[in-house]
Amino acid sequence: MQPKAVSMSNISLIPVQMRLLLLAVLTLAFMLVQPLNALAQQQSLAPLAEKISPSVVNITTSTVVAGRTGPQGIVPEGSPFEDFFREFQDRNNNGDGNRPRRSSALGSGFVISEDGYVVTNNHVIEGADEILIEFFNGSELKAEVIGTDPNTDIALLKVEADGPLPFVSFADSDLARVGDWVVAMGNPLGQGFSVSAGIVSARNRALSGTYDDYIQTDAAINRGNSGGPLFNMEGEVIGVNTAILSPNGGSIGIGFSMASNVVTRVVDQLKEFGETRRGWLGVRIQDVTEDVAEAMGLETASGALVTDVPEGPASEAGMEAGDVIISFAGTTVEDTRALVRQVGNSPVGETVRVTVMREGKSMTLRVTLGRREEAEGAVPAVAAGPEEESDDPVTKDLLGLTLTTLTDALREELGADANMQGLAVTGVDETSEAFEKGLRAGDIITEAGQEKVTSIAELEQRVAAAEEAGRKSLLLLVRRAGDPRFVALSLAE
Repeated sequence: MQPKAVSMSNISLIPVQMRLLLLAVLTLAFMLVQPLNALAQQQSLAPLAEKISPSVVNITTSTVVAGRTGPQGIVPEGSPFEDFFREFQDRNNNGDGNRPRRSSALGSGFVISEDGYVVTNNHVIEGADEILIEFFNGSELKAEVIGTDPNTDIALLKVEADGPLPFVSFADSDLARVGDWVVAMGNPLGQGFSVSAGIVSARNRALSGTYDDYIQTDAAINRGNSGGPLFNMEGEVIGVNTAILSPNGGSIGIGFSMASNVVTRVVDQLKEFGETRRGWLGVRIQDVTEDVAEAMGLETASGALVTDVPEGPASEAGMEAGDVIISFAGTTVEDTRALVRQVGNSPVGETVRVTVMREGKSMTLRVTLGRREEAEGAVPAVAAGPEEESDDPVTKDLLGLTLTTLTDALREELGADANMQGLAVTGVDETSEAFEKGLRAGDIITEAGQEKVTSIAELEQRVAAAEEAGRKSLLLLVRRAGDPRFVALSLAE
């Protein structure tokens, strides 16, 4: 048998193929080694913990409270065991059940300057008679309160030390990404200095406050961690640990830290003024929903819809109820929450350009901002000119509502201003869209289609005009106990 012939071309290709294969294997190995090296470098957080620990502090507060401030209803009044439990309580209070006692609480904080400024949560030190700061090296110093901000739950303290203190700096929290590694430090459950690690689980979380901007993390946060720092891998503070979501009071991996970009603005104001000074626009607003946008002829459901303009900066600048704020100081307004934060972060007394949509046209107003803290609690001044009214009010069913013209008797019954004009809702069809959107008997409709209505005939005219313009819904301005809001109702009702 003759040996099988092998062409020279095939022979010459074999070394080339082997070289290419070897090169591919080496390339793959190199690609695998790089992340392994990076992982090896990050497998221990000890260097980071050693670097930042000296700037983290434990906070102990004490408060004198009246005796027997806890629950007293251990047994029913008149029970034969009542005297026994009273004696038991008195023995535990050295025979004086009403004697004042000292209550203590624990929390965390961190030093932000070498001259002794310390940041923590307001709820950690609120109402405290004495605040004691314990440092990582075991030394202790008393602290005084420089200022607090309950809106963001931030407090600024100051200690007087013999020399410069180790401190940490704030990072730009807007650069934090979901998935970034973070480290939380503090005094959980009073156990002393402790470190936990996790990742950024979510951004821009809102809990209940007006200025909320929380970073969500799965790094373990427990009671006592409040006020402690949340660090990035550079050892910079990106948040202040404030709250947890838990059914049992312990960490289940859902913790919230107030973003550092919010904290730094508050701290700067507390340091300078001892209080916060936020900008105030002077409007009541609500989000622009899809149906409201359609009723107003807007292209997108974004911006902040002005429902009321009491006496204040916006009123002086010519803003009106029904305007949709689409831009503030050159920044697009996405919704009401964004606008509130933008205004609050603006300096008091600054004149800003506010762009609004009014009757389908864009216009820019120049508003000089007031101070929110001074305006809070002020009663809105809203009045309308009195008009003649019929002794016998007209009643009609329209848009799922039973409506009647306002009389003095109805105004008094509904607690409305004597000069308020509009239509009173005396009934709502529970199967209607109006009921689904929250309208109830006692509401007062003052505008329809962004024009005032004082009679049922005027409302019918607004309905006809909206249908003629091809609108699918009609925008109503509804007041309940003086508070206004816009509601868009389908014209098919």
